Amino acid sequence: MRIRTDGDKAYRRDAIERASRFYDCNKTTAVVSACEDVPQLVRAAEAVLNREDLTMQQKREIAETLSTRVMNFTVSEEIETKRD
Repeated sequence: MRIRTDGDKAYRRDAIERASRFYDCNKTTAVVSACEDVPQLVRAAEAVLNREDLTMQQKREIAETLSTRVMNFTVSEEIETKRD
């Protein structure tokens, strides 16, 4: 697989090089590692944000902390009113 990093795709080279430094490995291994890690990390973040023992403010702070340029976590509170 080839990943274009020329022209308007130049930002990809920086992202891949950051991943390579983070994982302390070559670029191919870094891309594969990130692809394996991200879905697990997102599922873990969603599990934390769905915990019942956290306040809405805590969940919002966690969501803000975990959000990135590409992945944005948001939490909302549903309020329902019933009239008889």
